[in-house]
Amino acid sequence: MGDVIPGQTKLAPLISLVLLGTFGVVTFGWRVWLQNRRTGSFGVRYSPHTPADWLSGIALVSGVIAAVLAPVADMVGLLRRIEALDHSLGLVVGGTVFVAGFVLTIRAQFDLGDSWRIGVDPEEATTLMTEGVFRFVRNPVFSGITLVFAALVLFVPSVLAAAGWILIAVGLEVQVRWVEEPYLRRLHGARYREYAAAVGRFIPGVGRLG
Repeated sequence: MGDVIPGQTKLAPLISLVLLGTFGVVTFGWRVWLQNRRTGSFGVRYSPHTPADWLSGIALVSGVIAAVLAPVADMVGLLRRIEALDHSLGLVVGGTVFVAGFVLTIRAQFDLGDSWRIGVDPEEATTLMTEGVFRFVRNPVFSGITLVFAALVLFVPSVLAAAGWILIAVGLEVQVRWVEEPYLRRLHGARYREYAAAVGRFIPGVGRLG
């Protein structure tokens, strides 16, 4: 085991569960409630129509389950930690990354306003958001989610936690590339193509569409 403060080691799995639960309650539960209060709709549009929808959904659900099970398995001693990541600096960096991801997700959700959705309804016309944090990346909500689950790997470094993060990243990538981007190209045409050519997909400047 690396250079870890014993108290931090014991508390890290519990802290990661509390943080993950808080993130879920605020960015999903509270946000769905707020959307319904403001618009009369919960904003949930996920309904699998294509193989990409199914693949994305399966990867995301599997990733979340793995991310939740990882700290539980760590607490009961079922998993061996990745030694290279198991030290106090990882906890500090993990906390910083979590806060950054949490803040980015909330800010992006507020920037979306009434246009916030989970999933895509092919028959629904939504506003193309290009302001706020959307000036820097096209999918800041997903960028924030990826950061949050990366932070959990640093809190409880194990193969299961890393697998959860990878599955979530893959699910979001599939959702964006093969579900949301084709929908936005059909809906907004040249305006979306110009925006996507100038702004990165998840990271500023990376993943721009030619």
